[in-house]
Amino acid sequence: MTGSPQVAWLPDGRRLHMNHGPIDLIVEAWGDPGEVASAYAQAADRFGTILSELVAELPELRRPAGPRPRPFDGPTARRMESAVCRFSGRFITPMAAVAGSVADEMLAAMVAGRTLDRAYVNDGGDIALHLAPGESIRLAIAGTSNGFGDRLVIPHASAVRGVATSGWRGRSFSLGIADAVTVLARDGAAADAAATVIANAVDLPGHPAITRMAASSLQPDSDLGERLVTTDVGVLSPEEIHEALARGLAEAGELAEAGLIEGAALFLAGTSCVTAEAGLLYRPNG
Repeated sequence: MTGSPQVAWLPDGRRLHMNHGPIDLIVEAWGDPGEVASAYAQAADRFGTILSELVAELPELRRPAGPRPRPFDGPTARRMESAVCRFSGRFITPMAAVAGSVADEMLAAMVAGRTLDRAYVNDGGDIALHLAPGESIRLAIAGTSNGFGDRLVIPHASAVRGVATSGWRGRSFSLGIADAVTVLARDGAAADAAATVIANAVDLPGHPAITRMAASSLQPDSDLGERLVTTDVGVLSPEEIHEALARGLAEAGELAEAGLIEGAALFLAGTSCVTAEAGLLYRPNG
């Protein structure tokens, strides 16, 4: 573990930036100034211990999940495990939900005992949300150039309280070839795990234009071990792009039908597709 937790105001004076090792958060809240100040203080206090708690249980967090949750000590680790156990029919470890779980844990600390209009915790693009009745929040989808940016509006009436994005171009490894998959779910942990699963499904196994390497050769302590992760995607035909996206969309549809996600948007090589559930939350003209 490197350094100590850093908490500072961003130049706009409204948002807090929190950084400790691999955890990098943007936190913002709206409401009565006194309530907002207390919420920020609670978030800063919780941030002081969250990384050390995860590091203490890291070896087991890198092991594959099964259908029954393991008894982790830390609340963030328990959130991670609970999220990925729902996908244990596939290879998945709690690390697939780490960013979303950290966002959820930090948001829970932030809103505890507080009365806020809106709040969010953004952990590198994986976001946990709080919305009071009658409120809504507008988000941009990271890493896309397909016209969806700045068009995602989540109202209080929606079940969505977590948004996460995964793909081979992101900060984590992917087994698939999606540029990005953004998932809407009931919390950040579920969105994070599902985005990983769907992004892995967007694929063209054995295609010569796709370069892959063992995860362990890129990061020796990777939870993916010797599994091949995508490092480059060459030129694909429109038919191949459609085929890869269709694989991911089928996975997203199954997860939505099972109640594990509220919707998803998938992006590959300038082409996109959106599940019906996610489409309800997009406002084409903002």
